[in-house]
Amino acid sequence: MDSYFDIVMPLLIALLVWGGYALVRRTRERRAAWESGLTAQARVVRAWATTQMVNNVARRVQWHEYDYTTEGGVAIRFKESGGPRDRESGEQVLVYYTPVDPEKATASEPQPGKDTAGMVFGLFFIGAAVIAILYAWTTMPEL
Repeated sequence: MDSYFDIVMPLLIALLVWGGYALVRRTRERRAAWESGLTAQARVVRAWATTQMVNNVARRVQWHEYDYTTEGGVAIRFKESGGPRDRESGEQVLVYYTPVDPEKATASEPQPGKDTAGMVFGLFFIGAAVIAILYAWTTMPEL
């Protein structure tokens, strides 16, 4: 039984660390897109919603797929979660992108303070979960 926990606990911690990395990476990508100063008109190709069940509570996630052309004439298509629920297919929106990685564009309005606060909250939650797992793992009695 101990070997089971010696495998599962590090995997849980690794999963949480990966989640923290992904959170920081996307926040930095969005900030870079906003700060690049490059914008383009994009067309909403499709809009859909998914539902996730978390603790028997339904959470609706809005998704959009966008098409736009960069300043250099390269056609780009990307998907992004979040965004307004009333945004429909065919609608024109402004996207922010970087010249280095135009696939990491965002159609959300610049909100660096809100984005950073969400990232800090997420990292705090992930850190607390890692500490709780480490504590439970190290204080677990021998079976």
